[in-house]
Amino acid sequence: MDIRQLRYFIAIVEEGTVSAAAKRLHLSQPPLSQQLKAMEEELRTELMERSGKYLKLTAAGKKLYEYALQMVELMEEAAFEVKEVGQGSSGTLSIGVNTLSVAELPNLLHRFREGYPKAAYHIQQNESARLCQLVRERAVELAFIRLPLELGDDLAVRHLYSEPFYVVTSAEASKSAPLDAGLSLAELQDIPLMLPSTPGLGVHYLIRQAFSELHLQPNIVGECSDISLLIRLVESGFCSAIVPETLLKVHDRAAIRANKITSPTEMVSPVGLVWLKNRRLSAMAENFIHLYTT
Repeated sequence: MDIRQLRYFIAIVEEGTVSAAAKRLHLSQPPLSQQLKAMEEELRTELMERSGKYLKLTAAGKKLYEYALQMVELMEEAAFEVKEVGQGSSGTLSIGVNTLSVAELPNLLHRFREGYPKAAYHIQQNESARLCQLVRERAVELAFIRLPLELGDDLAVRHLYSEPFYVVTSAEASKSAPLDAGLSLAELQDIPLMLPSTPGLGVHYLIRQAFSELHLQPNIVGECSDISLLIRLVESGFCSAIVPETLLKVHDRAAIRANKITSPTEMVSPVGLVWLKNRRLSAMAENFIHLYTT
């Protein structure tokens, strides 16, 4: 039996006669009678018996009718849900977010949910290099990463924006510093700095490279990829740090002082969105990209 035969059987049961069922299904009567006979032969049991002008279900027919209703309903639900997933109105949005975070992500997800209320979310946070690997492993479909980073030929990247770097210090220790004054890298080289990343990754590389190009030797006392801990260390006066602007938005209540690095040139941190080149993106992911970039 197939789903088509079950639909025929339901129509015969509900109409009471083959002729009425044929009219409902826009079929001729003989083929419909043949389908009913074929079902009875396949199941080796009588499904319907004549009672006057109408057909009446046998005990076996009643049981088949119950299952037929359930199976047709499941098929219709499956077709509807698959269509929704294919159109991106339902399904899971699977994204990775760099450890340094994307400040506007909560607002963006609110907007996305307004357009796609049935969407589920799978969000992983990690370092950019690890996020690229998660995309390759298909653990996430899209990832926000910090650049520069060696991506390889298998990943597509879309540059989203660049943001300035700030030096953050303890609010208590820097009370005498001019508010919002721009600082040069030369003014920072003697300050104990903790970098918000690990060697080989984008932010770490950018900071090191900026000092190197000016032939400066910064007083780097270590690295800390746990951003919440890094901010607490800065608040306590243990160290200062150079961070992208996003961290100031995410930790806007922290007891820290921020000054933009503006001299000799403004330091910026590029942010990109990556995905696999050779993999067809889900409609959900396509819809998210469209929302983010329009």
